[in-house]
Amino acid sequence: MKATEIRKGNILRVNNDPHRVLSMQHITPGNWRGMVQTKLRNVRTGASVEVRFRSEDEVEKMALDTKQMQYLYHDQHGYHFMDTETYEQVALDEDVLGDAMSYVVPEAMITMDWIEGRPAGVELPSAVDLKVVETSPGIKGATASAQRKPAKLETGLVVQVPPFIEEGESVRVSTADGSYLERAK
Repeated sequence: MKATEIRKGNILRVNNDPHRVLSMQHITPGNWRGMVQTKLRNVRTGASVEVRFRSEDEVEKMALDTKQMQYLYHDQHGYHFMDTETYEQVALDEDVLGDAMSYVVPEAMITMDWIEGRPAGVELPSAVDLKVVETSPGIKGATASAQRKPAKLETGLVVQVPPFIEEGESVRVSTADGSYLERAK
């Protein structure tokens, strides 16, 4: 695929190693040709590297196997997942998962990516519903406005929400940037 088609979360083959795209930015400086600046993490070693591609460069997107896994718990060995068909358990550490676990509650089903028989990370939906566990009291008569207040969610993630959101409510959060989208039904 062309370098301009790279997206966050893709797995690319760079120097014969699989790398997950952590971030990408398409840059078109004045009189230069366009380029794609990426931050990549080597799936095997965990090392991060920044790579710049020319817009016309071809990159190899690796084929992934996926499995539905259930998130069980977190301890000093990492985040533990279970294949609900075989009951096989896998532990992944924070280096592999990045900030993805800020959006996943225990016992949730998640799609896990596998490369060459080894777990490589998880795929998140575009938005998740999480419960507010801590926030300042709501303002009577408040409507959606430019004002925001911090709210701590059940996973520990802190999101800026409108003033009418109260503890115990569920909110929909974007997994792309961690922003509040709407009240969850």
